[in-house]
Amino acid sequence: MRTQWTIDSSQSDVLIKMRHSILAYLGGSINQFQGHVDLQNNEIEDATIEFSLDVNNREAKLEQINTYLKLNDFFDVNKYPTISFKSTSFQKVNKNINFLKGDLTIKDVTKTVELDVELVETDYYDGNKKVSFELTGDINRKDFGLDYNSFHQSSGLTTGQDIKLVANLEFTI
Repeated sequence: MRTQWTIDSSQSDVLIKMRHSILAYLGGSINQFQGHVDLQNNEIEDATIEFSLDVNNREAKLEQINTYLKLNDFFDVNKYPTISFKSTSFQKVNKNINFLKGDLTIKDVTKTVELDVELVETDYYDGNKKVSFELTGDINRKDFGLDYNSFHQSSGLTTGQDIKLVANLEFTI
């Protein structure tokens, strides 16, 4: 039986991190998540995901958990406050291997990226059935003009070539 699930924005979030640092945790309460996923026999059959992340929203309890990198230095959040992703295709290889391709926009630069999709769990909460997914992908920061500056170099830690994007998404029927 095939079932279509809808994303629950209030229970979804994104983590952006780089070697030696977590840049930002962007909770669902301040961001927009849209999409659906189709399941058949507890396997992903199809998925469309779209999200828009406001990295400049100070009033909505944006948690900056970094120790040496500043969001504004890295993302230039005053000029480019939004990171967005919109899927263009879903590929199922087998039960445990799924890929979601889409357009990622950071600092007004849009590139096609591929994210791994993993079904994390299916559970009931307050009588509603929920399913959780994790999307992960490594993004070349230079593709989006995310260069380090002297502030990053002076910390003595090497910043990685890639940024890891981890989206935890929760869906309901």
